[in-house]
Amino acid sequence: MSEPRFGIPDDELLELATVYREDLLTGRTVLVTGAGTGIGKAISVLFARLGARLVLASRSEDKLASTAALLERIGAEHRIVPTNIREPDAVDALFDALAAADLVPDVLINNAGGQFPQPSSELSDKGWRAVVDTNLNGTWTMMQRAARLWQRTQTPGAIVNVIAPHRRGMHGVAHTVAARAAVDHLSRNVAVEWAPDRIRVNCVLPGPIDTEGMEVYPPEVRARMAKTNPMMRLGNVQDIAQACVYLSADSGRFITGETLVVDGGHQHWGEIWLTEPPAHYRA
Repeated sequence: MSEPRFGIPDDELLELATVYREDLLTGRTVLVTGAGTGIGKAISVLFARLGARLVLASRSEDKLASTAALLERIGAEHRIVPTNIREPDAVDALFDALAAADLVPDVLINNAGGQFPQPSSELSDKGWRAVVDTNLNGTWTMMQRAARLWQRTQTPGAIVNVIAPHRRGMHGVAHTVAARAAVDHLSRNVAVEWAPDRIRVNCVLPGPIDTEGMEVYPPEVRARMAKTNPMMRLGNVQDIAQACVYLSADSGRFITGETLVVDGGHQHWGEIWLTEPPAHYRA
């Protein structure tokens, strides 16, 4: 029997049903990091379908080109800006370029990140720091630079940080759980601090989602992933994209410092092991 394929084909992303009207975000500029694949690509496509102009950021220009090709098919205005969020100078250059082009974003979606599965006692110092640097420090740099731009131009803004299951643990990726939990709490802190500047900051916390990123995990991990929540299935990328729209649009205008959990109930029941569970937990 062949292995199941994960993720939604590009053609289908353009046709996924949405609860939002097609002109909801007309006139808005939205900056999405990690926009080249998976959840980031789906977020970019949905925002574009709703009328937003997109700024696509990622380390890989080739992956961004794939998302841009979809936006071209629907006639959406967009711009590609390859950026390594781990490098503050690169983030500064990104925001300087947007300001110079009169493309001050209305919304920042911090989706970029990454990790690799490994038992926590075996993580190297280098591996730990690399993941934390991307998932926490890179996210922070993007948030701060966006806030500085909005403060300088005296314009309102909204930030949505896409994080990861940390409330019950996502065992085997201690580095990303630590980083994403930090982003969750950081978002609450700056939501209060930046509220006088009309900047809202929220998070979306996905549970197990059907993306091509699932392919990096062993078959036994993929096989049990759908059983990590009481709904006994995977979510899809549109579930996360629609949550990001809700918090970014006027529907979220009185929401800040919150985390919208989209996990099929995983936070209430279930466990995610991205490495083989110890025998103690398999008994």
